[in-house]
Amino acid sequence: MIRKLLPILGVTFIDIIGFSMLIPMLPYFVTHFGASPFVVGVLFGTFSFCQLVTAPLWGHVSDRFGRKRVLIISQIGATIGWAMLAFAPGIGLVFVARIIEGISGGNISITQAYVADLVEAKDRSRAFGLIGAMFGAGMIFGPFGGGILFAHFGFSAPFLAAAALQLATLGITIVMLPESRARATDEEHVGLREILANFKKPRLSRILWQKLAISLGLYGWFAVIALYLQRQLGFSLTQTDYFFSLFAVFNVLVNVFLIGRISARLGDRTMSNVGLVSLAGAFASLPFVHDIAILSLTMIFFSFGMALVNTGITALISNAASDREQGTVLGASSSLDSLSGILAPPVSTGLLAGFGAAFAGVESLTFVTVALVMGVANARGETGGGQSPAEDPLFTNEIETANAENVQ
Repeated sequence: MIRKLLPILGVTFIDIIGFSMLIPMLPYFVTHFGASPFVVGVLFGTFSFCQLVTAPLWGHVSDRFGRKRVLIISQIGATIGWAMLAFAPGIGLVFVARIIEGISGGNISITQAYVADLVEAKDRSRAFGLIGAMFGAGMIFGPFGGGILFAHFGFSAPFLAAAALQLATLGITIVMLPESRARATDEEHVGLREILANFKKPRLSRILWQKLAISLGLYGWFAVIALYLQRQLGFSLTQTDYFFSLFAVFNVLVNVFLIGRISARLGDRTMSNVGLVSLAGAFASLPFVHDIAILSLTMIFFSFGMALVNTGITALISNAASDREQGTVLGASSSLDSLSGILAPPVSTGLLAGFGAAFAGVESLTFVTVALVMGVANARGETGGGQSPAEDPLFTNEIETANAENVQ
């Protein structure tokens, strides 16, 4: 399995090195123009709004015409966006750059669909764990390299480096990445109505609603974490970059060595619920973080929980869809991330600006708790507690029947 995934794993790794330079740096970059923390949340939301509109459509395009073409479009948009940030004279062009990158699609849902094309349903948790490990590995080198470049050359250097890395992934994708899906032009166009129809499918809708709650919690935290570290512990941008890299190491170890074992032992549903408990504990501890030791323990719980939750939920969603719908369904799932990226960042950054760093995690804790309640309820409603929908014999027969009808 690993040999089949090596090309997409390599593309993901290089891509995330560049992308991960942005996460800790963007809040500092925006506020250095004199903008407030609330504007940071609005900027995150603007990017996510663009992805909300385009991600499901790109997912369907990838189902019809192949994953590779959509990845190329996304990488071109990202290259242009990073280069524009490097030369942005003010906050206006920063917004334009993020809009361009958002409209171009984003790689995450297409990468997940590509992986789903190559592996069987029973192996998807492990495969998505490997993709998560590549994300984590990129997060080690991206913030670390970004911190060094910023310390010596200022904001422009990390953005130019990110643009160069995106350009490199574009070349690798064109030359080395094989297409994973045959062209299928006979399929009907999928619009907003068809995308929303996923929420009317009982088994899939339960997972998607839980996914939305999880995303609202995580995206609120992603937007505010750098500002939290600055306000709560006095971190500089360089210190924040190094801190991100350190805990990305732990995330890689969890994804590589634990995810497959935990999924095999507990099932994807129970694994994701355990991850939610870990995330809730991390967010609840944020007001009490006053030194590096407590912060380290909090971030270990966060990294562990995020790895389990993201892999488990993605596998459940993927296994709940037929093979022909992987791009569309995972694109719809990605739209929930985008919707969360619109709604959650202004709330979390607004809470920090209005009430202080101790309140930065309140929004995240609330939605992660909601997701945990939903996860426990879903586990009780699924056969065998930890069994994913695709493992339900009745559901498997439904998918096989649908696929047979499509072939005919």
